[in-house]
Amino acid sequence: MLEAGLWLLVIAIVSSHGQKELSHTITLHPSYFGPSMQAQLKDKLYADVEGTCSGRFGYIITVVQLQQISKGKILPGSGLAEFKVKYQAIVFKPYKGEVLDAVVTTVNKMGFFADVGPLQVFVSNHLIPNDMRYDPNGNPPCYSSDDQVIQKDVQVRIKLVGTRIDATEIFAIGTIKEDYLGVISP
Repeated sequence: MLEAGLWLLVIAIVSSHGQKELSHTITLHPSYFGPSMQAQLKDKLYADVEGTCSGRFGYIITVVQLQQISKGKILPGSGLAEFKVKYQAIVFKPYKGEVLDAVVTTVNKMGFFADVGPLQVFVSNHLIPNDMRYDPNGNPPCYSSDDQVIQKDVQVRIKLVGTRIDATEIFAIGTIKEDYLGVISP
């Protein structure tokens, strides 16, 4: 059973990023040929793609539906079979200017890191409001002002000011230096 916070993330991702039709090639060992081969292909697809990141589509959160499994082709010399699988998946590809809710994971004098599902966002101290000061002696270390405290496990609303997409990872920088951003009241 998914936790409430994870459900909110999944709902937010589906509404803002949605489902994509993707394809993946699976190589299957001959020992898996037989009546349960479809189940083996499905399990291998989930293991291969869920939780991964592609530069083109972003993070693949979960496989929603298998649409088509091709007939297998035997690879010469190995006995392995290759299958092309088409499937629908929920994907998450963040973009510049997007506002997201995140959970703070690390706070230091340079800023703080926050997680938005699989994405880690860095918020530099230059992108934190000037009235918030870093307190290295706090337990845990935090940024604080008269009415807000940012420390580990606090929920914050951030705006992405930049993203860099590699082949297998997405890097993001955020800000809380605008109206309606910062600590989310419980």
